[in-house]
Amino acid sequence: MFQDPSFYIVISAITLAMVGVIATAGLRGWRDWIDFKRAELESMHRPSTEGVPSAVSRIEVADLKERVKKLEAIAAGIDI
Repeated sequence: MFQDPSFYIVISAITLAMVGVIATAGLRGWRDWIDFKRAELESMHRPSTEGVPSAVSRIEVADLKERVKKLEAIAAGIDI
């Protein structure tokens, strides 16, 4: 059985096919990983649209600060 030349040809062909499948899967994974990292870098360098707060949010923050001051005054026993 091991002296038959067709045995070695079949084993070689199967081994070569396995190496090809593993290499193809590895290269596809590598490309996908590179695309993922590229998208990650692009998202980090993209300018944020939330850079400047709107006037409404500033008014809300000022209102909240005023309410906190009133609550702190009440807690301290100071009449405003």
